[in-house]
Amino acid sequence: MKQITAIIERAEDGTYSIYCTDEIFSGMGDTINDAKADMARQMAVYKETALKEGFRYPDFLDDEYTIEYTIDALSLMNYYVKAGIFTLAALEKITGINQKQLWAYTTGTKPRKAQADKIRSGFLRLSEDLATVFA
Repeated sequence: MKQITAIIERAEDGTYSIYCTDEIFSGMGDTINDAKADMARQMAVYKETALKEGFRYPDFLDDEYTIEYTIDALSLMNYYVKAGIFTLAALEKITGINQKQLWAYTTGTKPRKAQADKIRSGFLRLSEDLATVFA
């Protein structure tokens, strides 16, 4: 089974884009799920067009494949805040960054590397905690 790696990023306008690292496919949408669905539609249209026009397309489109999605910590944070899953108060506890600064990051301010690392580390600790509960 083919494994495809795709990167999820949040654009400055708040939408999400997904692009494959080793394939030609991508997608965009207002949410991560919209972007995933858009990429799936584009993959299907590409195959359909290739069959109709008689040109080659990636063999894996005829078989089963999986897509492994990767998202950077800042995009993940913005996604969960926008979805109402995390509050800035909760993220302050997770990351150690004050709410005012986190709000600035959710509205377009780019964090310094040290701050981005704190966000990533906070999510990793949360992930490890959840993994012990659901192991």
